[in-house]
Amino acid sequence: MNTAPPDAVKLLAQRLLDTGYDDMPPRERQVIERVARKLAVSRNINIEHEQSLSFGDRIADRVAGFGGSWTFIIMFGTAIALWIALNSVVLVTANEVFDPYPYILLNLFLSMVAAVQAPVIMMSQNRLAAKDRLQAAHDYEVNLKAEIEIMALHEKLDEMRSKDLAELIRRLKP
Repeated sequence: MNTAPPDAVKLLAQRLLDTGYDDMPPRERQVIERVARKLAVSRNINIEHEQSLSFGDRIADRVAGFGGSWTFIIMFGTAIALWIALNSVVLVTANEVFDPYPYILLNLFLSMVAAVQAPVIMMSQNRLAAKDRLQAAHDYEVNLKAEIEIMALHEKLDEMRSKDLAELIRRLKP
């Protein structure tokens, strides 16, 4: 949209927003141009966001989704309970404990899981924050267009009312 806007767009910007076209931020310029061309501003942000994700992004989102689920918590809790039970009861009776209390090997595994899982979850959260910012920008554009359309409707109604009043006054005058 680097081309100079037609006079209708400049006039619309001046009339509805009380600002010159050249003084508007780029986002507002795009909205006013779409209003002038009678084009929709709304779009599906979810599709836009999904198309921009790489394979690694999708994997990170799935890992973060699973890591934050009750399924993961229950499975992980069960695995820890089994580890402790195996090392505290079963293998003690056989005198072959491979990770005795205080379970140093278990702590190592837990630390490794946390070290891998934390950055993956942060990557997923950063992507969701970027998607939220994109959604907020889109909401602003849609709201701005709605506001501009309402202003244009008010102008049309005021113009119609003025014409009707002028016609009424003309008929009442002898």
